[in-house]
Amino acid sequence: MAHGIPSQGKVTISVDEYSSNPTQAFTHYNINQSRFQPPHVHMVDPIPYDTPKPAGHTRFVCVSDTHSRTDGIQMPYGDILLHTGDFTELGLPSEVKKFNDWLGSLPYEFKIVIAGNHELTFDKEFMADLVKQDYYRFPSVSKLKPEDFDNVQSLLTNTIYLQDSEVTVKGFRIYGAPWTPWFNGWGFNLPRGQSLLDKWNLIPEGIDLLMTHGPPLGFRDWVPKELQRVGCVELLNTVQRRVRPKLHVFGGIHEGYGIMTDGYTTYINASTCTVSFQPTNPPIIFDLPNPQGS
Repeated sequence: MAHGIPSQGKVTISVDEYSSNPTQAFTHYNINQSRFQPPHVHMVDPIPYDTPKPAGHTRFVCVSDTHSRTDGIQMPYGDILLHTGDFTELGLPSEVKKFNDWLGSLPYEFKIVIAGNHELTFDKEFMADLVKQDYYRFPSVSKLKPEDFDNVQSLLTNTIYLQDSEVTVKGFRIYGAPWTPWFNGWGFNLPRGQSLLDKWNLIPEGIDLLMTHGPPLGFRDWVPKELQRVGCVELLNTVQRRVRPKLHVFGGIHEGYGIMTDGYTTYINASTCTVSFQPTNPPIIFDLPNPQGS
């Protein structure tokens, strides 16, 4: 076990225990962004790239929402790259290949990637429904033949791809999941409540790092234009009450770029693209002490 938390077998949470209505959760998180300050929660300044890595630590480099705009990104030194989805515009095989080529040019010992709502071809149910839905919503994706995208994740030869799955690298247990609350019917969208909670209940306890595409409620999830928080309350409860990872990395909400902590878990919204899709938010680095015995 990673954090000295006793293992008690698999614990799952039902949605009845928590409000499935995120607006009710706002009673805990003052919706006025300027006054929003839950107890024990505070902003964290990013580590400067030239900060020496402490002995016995692993340096993680976090990016997200690069949307096929990787050409000008200055990538810092580190050991493990974490990319939390939306690495393409639409999940077209040509975009996936371009992203994989970029990954291949990077020197990190390990690169770990999850999909986001823009990786339409990675969501098999979405693709099956696309033909039945409005054919003109994503014409370039609709035109693909099944054999073009059936095994699209196999194009990611330069990375470890996680989808509701985990990997252990350098002694760290890392779990990745692409799901986000429903938003305009993109890929990996699920209704708030039990549908999302069923996915979060798959996350094992004892995970050191959690990669999701979207944020938990209240952490780097504020959308100024909508004057609301859009994070997932079921994800918040799963992270804080059950899984308690050391690091939770996500993206999805470009406006939420930055770092917060609740005193135990550090939350990083690593969205590279701004709200206007300019890839100008720098990658975020984070050092974690190596697990004992690794």
